[in-house]
Amino acid sequence: MNGLTVAPSPHRSTKLSTSMIMLNVVIALLPSAVAGTVIFGARAALVLLVCIASCVIFEALTRKLMKKEQTISDLSAVVTGLLLGMNLPSSIPIWMAVIGSFVAIVIVKQLFGGIGQNFANPAIVGRIVMMLSFTAFMSSWPVPFWYKLGADVVTGATPLAAGAGSISYIDLFLGNCGGCIGEVCSIALLAGGLYLMAARIISPAAPAAFIGTVALMTLITGGDVLFQILSGGLFLGAFFMATDYATTPLTNKGKVIFGIGCGLITFVIRNYGNYPEGVSFSILIMNLLTPYIDRLTQLTPLGAKKPAAKEA
Repeated sequence: MNGLTVAPSPHRSTKLSTSMIMLNVVIALLPSAVAGTVIFGARAALVLLVCIASCVIFEALTRKLMKKEQTISDLSAVVTGLLLGMNLPSSIPIWMAVIGSFVAIVIVKQLFGGIGQNFANPAIVGRIVMMLSFTAFMSSWPVPFWYKLGADVVTGATPLAAGAGSISYIDLFLGNCGGCIGEVCSIALLAGGLYLMAARIISPAAPAAFIGTVALMTLITGGDVLFQILSGGLFLGAFFMATDYATTPLTNKGKVIFGIGCGLITFVIRNYGNYPEGVSFSILIMNLLTPYIDRLTQLTPLGAKKPAAKEA
């Protein structure tokens, strides 16, 4: 499958390799990872490191058992581990983080053929499996800077669970709130997303459609638009998981449809579902619909002609 071209002609070569793309994603995620570590302490850094290490180890072992070429040098396992860790609360037991890494790498990625052949974003599936299996631990959120209080972990509600008006916009923007390690600091995520777009690693189509749809639906229903945009995992999901090359549509038109679908599902779950957050579920559902979106929005190859209509 190496070298398989899936886009219609004309094609153009690029100097960007898989490892270079993944390195840029890691660089873009670093500000949020550092912010999460500052906000939630050394325990957050430990969770991130465990997820990264276990993802890399699971990938190496799986490739060896399957007698396939090693792929850990492409850094995709590092990105999966970093994204998974950023989608977890800093108080999660370490062994649970390892299980999430196993699900993401072994079950979702490698058993389906490896990078580029997985049906859904591995980190998303790993998080959802953990959420459904370890609900109590996955819904316990340490408060910002709890480690300065001189006590055991102090937990509290996330902004989405507490509701609009429970926290200031500036606190949401800077990450002074409860939540997953990598989702709370909006300014760091925005900086990372803009970096990826400036480097042309991702297209702005899906993130803009995703965030814009949530904003529009919130405005139509009379909600607090800025609160909904800055709360939860919207920025993390829109910039870093709804732009995954393997599990999102190929064309810009398809990316827009994908982003709108993610936004609508997120809005519905947030406002009418049993969970306060719907970003992960929305991306997973749209991942499953990606082949159909690609078929709907496929481009006509250069020089191709439509078949002539048959005479009666």
